[in-house]
Amino acid sequence: MNLALRDIRHNLGRFLLTCLGLSLLLGVVMSMIGIYRGLVADALGIARAPAAQIWVVEAKSRGPFAEASRIPGDTREAIARIAGVADSGSVTYQSVEASFRDRPLRLYVIGFEPGRPGGPRLLTEGRPITQARFEMIADARGGLSIGDVVTMGRSRFHVVGTTTGQVASGGDPVVYVTLKDSQRLQFDLTPSAQRREQARGASGGSSDIVNAVVATLIPNASTGLVADTIRRWKHLNALSQEEQETILTRSVVEMARRQIGLFTSLLLAVSAVIIALIIYTLTIDKLREIATLKLIGAPDRVIIGLIVQQALAMGVIGFGFGLALILTIKDRFPRRVVIEPSDVGVLALVILAVCILASGLGVRLALKVDPAKALGG
Repeated sequence: MNLALRDIRHNLGRFLLTCLGLSLLLGVVMSMIGIYRGLVADALGIARAPAAQIWVVEAKSRGPFAEASRIPGDTREAIARIAGVADSGSVTYQSVEASFRDRPLRLYVIGFEPGRPGGPRLLTEGRPITQARFEMIADARGGLSIGDVVTMGRSRFHVVGTTTGQVASGGDPVVYVTLKDSQRLQFDLTPSAQRREQARGASGGSSDIVNAVVATLIPNASTGLVADTIRRWKHLNALSQEEQETILTRSVVEMARRQIGLFTSLLLAVSAVIIALIIYTLTIDKLREIATLKLIGAPDRVIIGLIVQQALAMGVIGFGFGLALILTIKDRFPRRVVIEPSDVGVLALVILAVCILASGLGVRLALKVDPAKALGG
């Protein structure tokens, strides 16, 4: 006879209601982990899109994602002539408040040179950019489709292609435009601003500025040797793809990792307290039954098993419902939620450990029950 199962059947409504509340709490825990994984996936997706091996940025800068980097546009020609470099391309990155159908739309604009490294890898629909001006490729996350017209700055851009999985670490959907269009967005002044600068006697500087140059190498070329050459002779900083990804995961999203980690730990602590209180309450409700078991000679392991099995059942059911809920609704979140099997497995082990520890209060109370209580009125 399984006493835990029989007791659950006797209080089925309260037990299921408790599991439902616990599943919502554990669902939030899993969503926090998934949101962090989504932040990392978004950040790395932008860095991996050019399929580059070398990132050339401003001297003493850690790249266009961690801090400001501005280098002359003709840097690309200098990098292309270095031994070991197969191809190179200039890129810019900026956040823009655009207008689409009379409503504001926040976009992360990447400027690149068509035909060179820096553009999107794959298109899910449409065609690549073929005209020099006013065409864009948009990520599907922004709700844009082929044929839509988006106003950025003083120009109107036509969506000619769409991609997927390209979202900035801040959550803004990515759009790709030509390098000239992106530089115009960054440096072109409105007529009133131009007149003001002319009245001040300020001479207009060159607008041929980029944030980075990405380069691919020929087979068997040494990434470290090429990077050292760039640092030594070009007075620039060169980062490998691995170094760029390390900076992104340890710097750009580090604060989010700490905050989400702290919040997840607090939720797990709250879950442990809730399980402990529920098991303690259930144990109080059946003190007479436990005393009867002791009176007829039931060993302590039977009583301990009753309480621990109920705690484990509560955790397993709550975890299962919570996981099913998050897997069902994760695509409706405004940010990407990535649920990895390894995270699910680790969290399941943590929940089992929490359930066993949380049942300690109930076990302690049950072992202290006097068998004579079964004969009381």
